[in-house]
Amino acid sequence: MFGLREPSHWLLLILVVVILFGAKRLPDSARALGRSLRIFKSEVKELNKDEKKSDEEGKSAN
Repeated sequence: MFGLREPSHWLLLILVVVILFGAKRLPDSARALGRSLRIFKSEVKELNKDEKKSDEEGKSAN
């Protein structure tokens, strides 16, 4: 549908982001997004670890 394959599409996207957030707020926004993704990844990893642990305990009980 809307592919971002051409450089002009990327430039337009970057221009819209700069206009919406402003050049001064972009680094802070990117930092906050990075922190959020890091927290999300660690939570997913912890959830998977807990799930595997409960599966192993369930198998050993049978």
